[in-house]
Amino acid sequence: MTRTDTPATAPPAAETAPPGYLAVFRVREFRWVFGAHLLSLLGLVVSEIALTVLVYDLTRSPLLSSLTFALGFLPYLLGGTLLAGLADRHPPRRVLVVCDLVCAAAVALMVLPATPVAGLLVLRCAVAAVAPVFQGTRMATLADILGEGDLFVLGRSLLRIVSQSALLAGFGVGGVLLTVLPARGAIALTAGTFLLSALLLRLGTARRPARAADRREGLGATWSLLRDRRIRALMLLFWVPPFFVVVPEALAAPYADELGVSTAALGLLMCAMPVGTIAGELLAGAVLRPATRSRLVAPLLLAGFLPFLLYALRPGPALAALALVLAGAAGAYTLGLDAWFVAAVPEERRGRAMTLMTAGMMTVQGVGMAGAGLVAEFVPVHLTVAGAGVLATAAVAALLAEARASGGRKVRRG
Repeated sequence: MTRTDTPATAPPAAETAPPGYLAVFRVREFRWVFGAHLLSLLGLVVSEIALTVLVYDLTRSPLLSSLTFALGFLPYLLGGTLLAGLADRHPPRRVLVVCDLVCAAAVALMVLPATPVAGLLVLRCAVAAVAPVFQGTRMATLADILGEGDLFVLGRSLLRIVSQSALLAGFGVGGVLLTVLPARGAIALTAGTFLLSALLLRLGTARRPARAADRREGLGATWSLLRDRRIRALMLLFWVPPFFVVVPEALAAPYADELGVSTAALGLLMCAMPVGTIAGELLAGAVLRPATRSRLVAPLLLAGFLPFLLYALRPGPALAALALVLAGAAGAYTLGLDAWFVAAVPEERRGRAMTLMTAGMMTVQGVGMAGAGLVAEFVPVHLTVAGAGVLATAAVAALLAEARASGGRKVRRG
């Protein structure tokens, strides 16, 4: 078993293993992190569904029920900015375990019949607020476990693939659970998954010191990251594409209604992009060399939104789903972009930077969904999606030019 009471560095396997996803699983510590990721993700997805059902059962209000789900996005910005420093100021294993324990406690309180609806929403916000700290710390820890080379990129890719798969399977699992358990019973099970995740991280990951030498660093350290031209450009390359990517998914139901098709066709539209994303990442990680993935970042980013333009022709569900699969597959650009990002950020700021990056990605998705719905109130849905493709391509081209121009600059550390 990996010792958990002594500091550790990236194992030799991270340097000598051949490329490919199987090489990542040869690193023992990563297997513990991967198992914990599965458990915490399962807990998060099922608790979201069950809590939405519980709030609706208590209030019979569609607004409050939908607000419960939306609250999974909104606190990311607050948690990612105000709490980002925790990822570097404290030992990473401690941060990960405490975050899981906070989620377990919040979920356990949701189960109590005495908890009012307002309390349920506050607890939902608490889970969402610690999520970017947990995810950013875990991402930074992966660089310690796997090194800063290709194994880190593949490890990150595996965690993303699991997250995308959860979008396809997690809601189904939650739905099945709710047929045999009341909403509070399903939520109670998720408290156990968070506790098991904390246990795996405590027993299976090594004790490492805090990255930041000065634990008094506050928001100024966060803004110093964003003032650096190179890191700011890369951060925006992580944030801007998801803002537009969510548009066709957010408008899938109105588009299906516009076409007059069945709910089965709606399900096809909802699943298409995650399927493409999983396929694209698996192919890029298993087949392409690191240098090739780096060269493909710009082409994939620029080409990824071109399938959206097909919506201008108001395609049927099959053709629209194909366009979304292709757009999702282009998401393989993230493998190369991950390598750029970890190379640009100094180690002592890595947890803070990755927490901020994660928070921004989740926040812009929520804003993008809301913005898509607002535009579609005045513009036909198919033209809204096509217009998002045009705007996204232009924005990405500008950001790529900025990233290229800032390629040689170093982050300020003050």
